[in-house]
Amino acid sequence: MPKQRILSGVQPTGNLHLGNYLGAIRNWVETQKDYENFFCVVDLHAITVPHNPETLAQDTYTIAALYLACGIDLNDSTIFVQSHVTAHSELAWLLNCVTPLNWLERMIQFKEKAVKQGENVSTGLLDYPVLMAADILLYDADKVPVGEDQKQHLELTRNIALRMNDQFGKKDQPVLKLPTPLIRNEGARVMSLIDGTKKMSKSDPSEMSRINLLDSPDEIEKKIKRCKTDPIRGLTFDDPDRPECNNLLSLYLLLSGKTKETVAAECQDMGWGQFKPLLTETTIEALRPIQEKYQELMTEKGYLDSILKEGQEKASSIAQETLSRVKNALGYLPPF
Repeated sequence: MPKQRILSGVQPTGNLHLGNYLGAIRNWVETQKDYENFFCVVDLHAITVPHNPETLAQDTYTIAALYLACGIDLNDSTIFVQSHVTAHSELAWLLNCVTPLNWLERMIQFKEKAVKQGENVSTGLLDYPVLMAADILLYDADKVPVGEDQKQHLELTRNIALRMNDQFGKKDQPVLKLPTPLIRNEGARVMSLIDGTKKMSKSDPSEMSRINLLDSPDEIEKKIKRCKTDPIRGLTFDDPDRPECNNLLSLYLLLSGKTKETVAAECQDMGWGQFKPLLTETTIEALRPIQEKYQELMTEKGYLDSILKEGQEKASSIAQETLSRVKNALGYLPPF
């Protein structure tokens, strides 16, 4: 039987951090042989907020190289750049025309980001869930790896597909496939180093809130040394009054590869002065092979270009089939 298909992507806005890696990319790597995978660099999404056009192309290369450095295998996966496949933008417009405005206005992430941006809120920020739906639906994705904060977007994608199928599909011949979420709880939500109640994020203005995959050993040591802790000796998981403690122990668990029981026993009598150097060393060693592979790849731009070109061709072939199916259902005159 053919493998189920997965679609996911990361924006090229700054460096990837441990939250991106442990919550998403490492899980992609571990399960990639079980699926047919399409991983894109979602550069169209990157301009829904103010961005630097001078760094966008280089940041796109960085994300593509980090995919490979983290272990994405081209025998099982296709890597491509979203804007290189024009069907993403075209399907997004078509889906816009069947998506009620009030569906978008109630999206939680839009409300949160709109508050931060004030008068600079773009139509793209409101509309990017429809573009995300187009990303997913173009490839007839069976499953979409999502964190808890993205479940609402996937539900919107399913609602858009259902609306398209109900209005323009046939009873035994839906226009679009309904994807399902692929959620992995362990490590799915890595928290900020300066506030254990908030998710680690590239959008946080403080670099001290996150450990980036390309941070130097000195930077990693500095961030862990200064991260928020509490005055209690003895480290334990799952104490609601100690969110930072739970977060840092979880990072150690995930980066060391040890079991929760082993980490709990190892750290139960530790103070922060003993634990932080341990977490620092573990983090540096876990990221070392990724950083070394990344540096090697970034000296071979021709190789990266060939991978992205091949990915574009494969992705475009599949995307155009879906786009043609949608346009036919909507009644468009086919091109000559």
